[in-house]
Amino acid sequence: MSLCLAAAGLAAKIAASAFTLSWTHTIERTAWEEHWRVAPSGLVLDEARVKGSGAGMEPPEGAVLKDGFYAWRPDLPAQQEIVLRNAPEAGDWRLCAAGRCAGVGEWLGGDAEPVTLRICPG
Repeated sequence: MSLCLAAAGLAAKIAASAFTLSWTHTIERTAWEEHWRVAPSGLVLDEARVKGSGAGMEPPEGAVLKDGFYAWRPDLPAQQEIVLRNAPEAGDWRLCAAGRCAGVGEWLGGDAEPVTLRICPG
């Protein structure tokens, strides 16, 4: 299976069974990460991590502090797509997959939004 990214006529196909999305919280300027898996049922969120708390971003009950991040497994069903929009205060989303980490715009070869992530057809 592969992960497909698309935005306003731009597209990228990434041969990966897992990926990490990361960004900076716009108010607290704190790092967030989500670890996703590409599965037959859709995109599965295996773990969320936040480096700190505050301003509506408190880790949920049961989160564990490890390596400076609060980590937990969200109760979220498999998603058919993820739609990303940028906030100027946060900068570009970062996507790590297939041994490479880069801004979503770099993966697409240009800046456009919103960016949709989904499993590639076929």
